[in-house]
This record gives sequence, structure tokens and C-alpha cells, in this order.
Amino acid sequence: MNLSKEIADLLMQMLSENGTVEIRRNDLAERLGCVPSQINYVLSSRFTPERGYIVESRRGGGGYIKITRASYNYETLKMHLVNSIGDAVDEQTCRANLENLCQSGVLTQKEARLIYAALREPVYRDVPKELRGRLRAAIFKQMLLVTMQ
Repeated sequence: MNLSKEIADLLMQMLSENGTVEIRRNDLAERLGCVPSQINYVLSSRFTPERGYIVESRRGGGGYIKITRASYNYETLKMHLVNSIGDAVDEQTCRANLENLCQSGVLTQKEARLIYAALREPVYRDVPKELRGRLRAAIFKQMLLVTMQ
């Protein structure tokens, strides 16, 4: 198994127990036989606000980490998501947001697949590269606002 996946799976298992994980970075690295920077990589790539997580971190002395699964009411979630998209967005960020919305039950798999189909890079091949992110963001926002009513 991939080390990053192993770290993420362990943290997810710990999160599923009570919704929050508090651990020292060095303790986790020692437990998994890796370096603390590998833990940082997993946190920055898999436990992001776009994926529905809040990560608090303190450096020094092994580094304390607190991961919490974010919980928002429906209107706050919609507002936060639309605002977080900004003026431009890439395909990977769209996918991460859609996965999070499915996991939280806001969108069905079918709705997410339909939205993602409109946001994939091949759809924009005839659009100048400098405009693709802006167009994708505008379409994504409108689709979310209509779908999340």
C-alpha cells in the first residue's frame, strides 16, 4: 500500500471514531515508520478545507496536529463553497469539492457526475487557456446554486 494512502486511511479511521483527531506529528510518523514531512504532505493534499476538513497545526516539539471534519449548515456550506471557488478554478479543485459534497450527502453521485462532466478540461479545449478557469468557475457556481436549492 502507498504510504500516503496508509497515513490518510489511519487518520480517517481516527476521525470516524469521534470527528476530531489530535496527535503529535512525530508520534504518528514513528508509528507509521515515516518522516514527519510525509505527514505534512498528506495533510496539505488530502485534508483541505475544500475536502471538508479543518487542520490546526503547531510547529516545534514534534508538532501538534488537530484535524476536525467541518460541519456547516446548508446555507453556510453553499455560501462558503461558492465564495471559495473565486474567479477561476481548475478541474482538480472542482473534483475535490464535488467529492466532499457527495460524502456529506449534499449532492447525489449522479448530480456530481453531471456537474463534473461540464467542468472537465476537454470541454474547454476550444476556449483560450487564459479564460478556461474563469469560465469553469462561472459554470460551477451556477450549477451549484441551481442544484443546491
